[in-house]
Amino acid sequence: MRIYLVRHASHSLLGHVLCGRAIDVGLNPEGRRQACAIADCFAHERIDLLQTSPRRRARQTAREIGIATECFSEPVSALDEHDSGDWAGLRFHTLAQDPDWRVWNEQRGSARPPRGETMRDLQQRVVEHLEAIRSEPIASAIMVSHAEPIRAAIMHYRGIALDDFQQVQVEPASVHVLHLTSTNAEIRSFNTMAMA
Repeated sequence: MRIYLVRHASHSLLGHVLCGRAIDVGLNPEGRRQACAIADCFAHERIDLLQTSPRRRARQTAREIGIATECFSEPVSALDEHDSGDWAGLRFHTLAQDPDWRVWNEQRGSARPPRGETMRDLQQRVVEHLEAIRSEPIASAIMVSHAEPIRAAIMHYRGIALDDFQQVQVEPASVHVLHLTSTNAEIRSFNTMAMA
């Protein structure tokens, strides 16, 4: 089975604000072009299942893929954005002044955002969902999500410690191919970009 892990396309707050679950931003014009480019990449693929985070930026990306693949896009909470708690909606330059933010970025395996979700909890919910998909009688699936959930999944299947999260970069509109069999899991393609 192939599972394509797709990060949503670009939006206007990208790189400036930690949107998290607090700001349900949609795609900007560049992001819409990226989403169409991703969709074109899948237009001639047989896709059995298309699931997405419930966030608008992910749903808009998935909608374009769904049109190209003739698949219904199903929102799934397991693919939702990381719950960044009290940090959601803050600008990154503000977060840089917070000592807890620095701890989060140095000790991702044990730190927790204030009133938020640990990386371990995030990884558990995403991997449990992917493992449930593994048991389905399908050949290929697309999961549209966000940087942190995709990063958490890749780190699990590559055996990378959570504290080493910076080894795994997940760019906007990138595609990561996870190949699953009954006995093996392998990331076969990593950070492939659809050119808009």
